Amino acid sequence: MDVFPAYFPLAGRKVVIAGAGEAADAKARLFDGSPATLVRVEGPTAFLPGSYSGATLAFIAGDELFVQAAAGAARAARALVNVVDHPALSDFHTPALVDRGEVVAAVGTAGSAPLLASLIRNAIETRIPEGAGKVAALLRRNQAAVREAIPDLTQRRAFLRDMLASPAADAAMAGDMASADRLFGAALANGGKAPGRVRFVAGRGAADLLTLRASRALAEADLLVIPDGVEPGILAMARRDAGRLTPGEAEPESLIALARAGRQVVRLVTGPLDPGDLKALAEAGVPVEVLLAAPS
Repeated sequence: MDVFPAYFPLAGRKVVIAGAGEAADAKARLFDGSPATLVRVEGPTAFLPGSYSGATLAFIAGDELFVQAAAGAARAARALVNVVDHPALSDFHTPALVDRGEVVAAVGTAGSAPLLASLIRNAIETRIPEGAGKVAALLRRNQAAVREAIPDLTQRRAFLRDMLASPAADAAMAGDMASADRLFGAALANGGKAPGRVRFVAGRGAADLLTLRASRALAEADLLVIPDGVEPGILAMARRDAGRLTPGEAEPESLIALARAGRQVVRLVTGPLDPGDLKALAEAGVPVEVLLAAPS
């Protein structure tokens, strides 16, 4: 990883756009609807450090002499600087963004290939529903209540995972936040207990041929069972903090115990599936999904 992505909270922050023209206007449009205070400066005013006083971020667009002088002034005011089309002069790079309110996805190429970042952004955008930010807002509003009601991290994560596919999330996605809050509160009052399950996911083949359901299973997994020969691109789709087991540590008895404890387990498959494992899990009443087929 050559650069580290970070998200700046914008409430109460000041952002300065220095310069004129389409490049400066495009940077300003990034902050439409945001809670940041946006300040535009042009001409010699951009060369004064006072123009950037209190700014967190400064975006600068113009010719070579303009951006050199303006960037120096902005840095003198301790602002982080992005100079349009000059990665070497920038403290940070502007990613291609998918904006869903409280859900923001960003794709960056360290300033080297913005068109590639835009292409990848377009592919991601189709997978993030318009209402995703409202679901995030629902979870944020109820964060303290969930922590108090479900102190155990694993159980809390399982409850929140179930909430993402619940009537409460559906209501939030549709913009009915009053119903979403009511349904969320009712689910939490019911104990917030979520069942564990075991999913079998293809561990070989191109990662982009996995079904959306299999991709989500990897992203949701608390534990991964990883045999030899798993495709690195598929493994990269899982959470980095997910626990990892070898097949020898994941006999049916162990998987049953983990599922009964509320764990979401993904067993990656690189060879024939053992029917005996499926039978043992089914007889124990463990929910099982087999997600091995790529979409046609």
